[in-house]
Amino acid sequence: MLRSRTKLIELGKRQLCRSMCKSSELTLVEVDDKTGIATLTMNKPPVNSCNLEFLRALKSAMKEIESNKCSGIILTSSNDKVFSSGLDLNELRQPNPERLATFWKELQEMWVTLYLSNVPTAAAINGHALAVGCVMAAACEYRVMLPDFTIGIHATKFGYVVPPFIVNTYLSVLPHPVVERALLQGKIFSTQEALQINLIDEVVNSKDEALCKCADFIGSFEQTNPVARALTKRQLRAPFAKQLLEDPETELRESLEYINTPLFQESLDQYLLQLKKKNKK
Repeated sequence: MLRSRTKLIELGKRQLCRSMCKSSELTLVEVDDKTGIATLTMNKPPVNSCNLEFLRALKSAMKEIESNKCSGIILTSSNDKVFSSGLDLNELRQPNPERLATFWKELQEMWVTLYLSNVPTAAAINGHALAVGCVMAAACEYRVMLPDFTIGIHATKFGYVVPPFIVNTYLSVLPHPVVERALLQGKIFSTQEALQINLIDEVVNSKDEALCKCADFIGSFEQTNPVARALTKRQLRAPFAKQLLEDPETELRESLEYINTPLFQESLDQYLLQLKKKNKK
């Protein structure tokens, strides 16, 4: 804790970021020169599915934004219909063991980077946010969503056991009974349903409005001390991240073991076949 506090104090002494951050082919980062707010746009066609390279790019962009001491992060999508479709299931189907291990570690590290970010985070959800797409949105402090889209974690529908850190992401924003039913059913919520259960904070009519709402949220912390704010956020969120932070190897091992079971591989094959048939209609 002392080491984290010292690091944050040093970060607090740096000048606010006021320039364009570097972008990759998979992510676009723009920083408002007046507010210092960074907009991180997911840009992996066609649906921002999270493969190894995309997870790595997201984590790298988030860390760069923090190191430049920007005043906040707005996460959004370049696709006007899909925020993120979740994990690239091809990474899980008959996986190469070495790549799968690296992929899952990147997923863990991306989540920790976003969930425990030192700066305010907000999601402008301008499309469907499924599985890890929902997880990323829920990991942010504030969520604004456009109407007529869906959000949720449907892992049980393709045979996957939801890992503890993803369960904890839901538990950090939703009551336990709601989380239990949603995860066991693989429930996907409409925008209005998500608002009713407080999975999202507001509904807006356009992406521009969503970005403005997110910027207003981040701006609401302008009068707070950034170091004190970040340390308080870590204290509040630490219980939900504790298991993964203290023993990532156990979660990694258990996840890899389950992914490689015939039970999961058969369920995944059936699910992908159903998707293929559905897309042909």
